[in-house]
Amino acid sequence: MDIHRVLVKPTITEKSTILQETGKYTFEIAPRANKVQVKEAVEKNFGVEVLDVNISKLRGKRKRYGPRQVKQPDTKKAVVTLKPGNRINLIEGL
Repeated sequence: MDIHRVLVKPTITEKSTILQETGKYTFEIAPRANKVQVKEAVEKNFGVEVLDVNISKLRGKRKRYGPRQVKQPDTKKAVVTLKPGNRINLIEGL
């Protein structure tokens, strides 16, 4: 898999912002990506050292639109732990 297609987008939520203070960053990743690919992608794209990668699969919810039900797509997310002293600036201008 191409290294630039592994990371889909960073996840910016209240919980992920609190995790950033401890050196952990969350990303939505490609469904077929594995831990080794995520580690390489973060290290090359942001120029930091990665200690650990944890991956979890999130099942899509079922939504109702009138009489029909639609299933949202499944996603995959990764929590990346960086070496102490390394930081990633996910929000430009801060």
